[in-house]
Amino acid sequence: MTRTLGWDVGGAHLKAALAENGEIRRVWQLPTPLWKGLDPLEQALAAILAEAGEVSGHAVTMTGELSDVFTERGEGVAALTAIVTRHLGQGVRLYAGSLGLLPAEAHAAHVGKIASANWHASAGLVAARIEAALFVDMGSTTTDIVPVTEGAVVAHGETDAERLLAGELVYQGYTRTALMAVADRVAFAGGQTPIMAELFATMADVQRILGVLDEDDDQHAAADGKEKTVTASRARLGRMIGRDASEADEASFEHLARAFAEAQVRRIHDAALQVLSRGTLPGQAPLVVAGAGRPVLKRLAARLDRGVVDFADLIDCRSELRDDTCRAAPAAALAILAQEAG
Repeated sequence: MTRTLGWDVGGAHLKAALAENGEIRRVWQLPTPLWKGLDPLEQALAAILAEAGEVSGHAVTMTGELSDVFTERGEGVAALTAIVTRHLGQGVRLYAGSLGLLPAEAHAAHVGKIASANWHASAGLVAARIEAALFVDMGSTTTDIVPVTEGAVVAHGETDAERLLAGELVYQGYTRTALMAVADRVAFAGGQTPIMAELFATMADVQRILGVLDEDDDQHAAADGKEKTVTASRARLGRMIGRDASEADEASFEHLARAFAEAQVRRIHDAALQVLSRGTLPGQAPLVVAGAGRPVLKRLAARLDRGVVDFADLIDCRSELRDDTCRAAPAAALAILAQEAG
C-alpha cells in the first residue's frame, strides 16, 4: 500500500492530506501564524506526523514564504524547506509549478517557481480531470481564479505580482480579510456610510452574523481578541462604522453584514470577469470550487451564469472528507499527484 502526504505550508495554516493508493483518507488543518514566529509550524508538523503513521513519501507546496517574519521570499523558501526537511526527511519533494515536483535540495535554484505555487497544484489536478473550467479556490485569506482547458493550466500569471495584475489572485478571503479591505463605504440605515480604516472586524464576523460560518474555519483570534459570538461580532462590525452595538437592532446589523458580503463578492466577480474576458474558456465551462469560501463561490457562479463542480467531485475521497478535502485542495492535489508521478 502506497501512503503519501501532501503538505501546504501557509502563512496562517498548515494543511496536510494523506492519500492511500490514490484515495484521500485523512485531512488536517492547524493554525500556524508565521508572523508570530516559526514554532507553531514546527509543532504542527510534529503533531500531524505523529497521527499520520508511516508514509512512503512527502510532497510540499508553500505560501508561507511571503510572511513578514522573513526579509524576502528567497529567505522564506530556504527557511521553510529546512524546517520541512528536518521533520519529513531528505526524500521530501517540493512543488515548483510548471516544473512539477523537485528534490528539496534544488530549492535555491527555483525560488520563483516554488514560492506561492500551491494554486498550480490544485489547478493542475483539475486540468487533468475536466476538459475546461474556471477553478476558483477561496481560502481564509485569498481567492485564486485559474482557467484550465484541454488538460492544461492556462493562467497568465505565475508569481504573486503577475497573478495580482492578471486578476488571478484576489486578496479576499472567507474569514481573515479585514473589512477595511472589502469596501470603503457600505449601505446602512438608508444611507452610505464610510468605513473606518482600522482592523476592528474581519469577514469571519460577517459570516458569523449571517449564520453561514463553520467555526472550524475560523482558527485565529478575533480582531479585538474577544469572544467569537454573534453578539461580539455585532460589536466589532459596529465599530467599523463608528457605532456601538446598542445603537442598532439585530436586523440592522444583519443588513450591514450582507452589505459587506455583497461587496466582497463584487470584488471577486470583477476579477473573474477579467479572467473570462480573455475568451480562453467556452461559455458552458463550469466553476470548479474549493476552499472554505465555497458558499461565496456558489453565489459567484450564479452571477456568472455557470454551473458548479465541487473540487471533491474530481478526487477520490471518503464522503465524510469531502468538505475537508475542498478546504485543503492544494495538499490533497499534491498527495494524489505525487502518487501518480511515482
